[in-house]
Amino acid sequence: MARELLEAPELPEDIEYSDLDEEARRELRTLPKGLAETVGKHLVAAGGLIDTDPEAALEHVKYAKAKASRVPLVREALGLVCYHAGKWAEALSELRAVRRMTRSDEHIAIIADAERALGRPERALDLAKEVDTAKLAKGTQIELAIVAAGARRDLGQLDAAVVSLQGDDLKEGRRDPWSARLFYAYADNLVAVGRKEEALRWFLNAAEADENDETDAAERAADLTNESGEPTESHE
Repeated sequence: MARELLEAPELPEDIEYSDLDEEARRELRTLPKGLAETVGKHLVAAGGLIDTDPEAALEHVKYAKAKASRVPLVREALGLVCYHAGKWAEALSELRAVRRMTRSDEHIAIIADAERALGRPERALDLAKEVDTAKLAKGTQIELAIVAAGARRDLGQLDAAVVSLQGDDLKEGRRDPWSARLFYAYADNLVAVGRKEEALRWFLNAAEADENDETDAAERAADLTNESGEPTESHE
């Protein structure tokens, strides 16, 4: 019996191929023009749905893969949507494929985090050790360090998790794109070792640095303050 063809999910009316960034369109030029535009539109649709309806986003990227499975961009999109939707094994499979196809470690932190989510913290740490971090973008270096610290916590290495995040980037005045997440992770690990006073300070630092509301640092700080009965320091 012939394999049933995957039905195309309906595209929102306002989707345009031109909404896809130039670099992505360039990569899709390996496909016939009509197919490139179809695949591109489904990638745009997935990008618009990933935060509000990850399951619908998944339908669009799965369809894109069915049409263009040899294009790294398409596999990357599927892997990232799967990761966002909590489908760890699928995310791992797709992003490993992208890593082989591109010979790039751009998504190594997400791959390691998926390993951790699947209950394999040792594998996450192995990935963090084997990759050449000097060749990674700074943001990826920080994300990988955060994942590795989490893996150490999973293994009961609480003090090592705290120490592993210390360094030049962990300074209260830093306002890099990754500062809020780094400060938050450090605070979270301080809580795990019972250093709650220091954790409160770093949650407050994270809240100050978190201009895009990526974390719940302010709420965590408030919770710690309520536990200790101390007033929360104003950071306006």
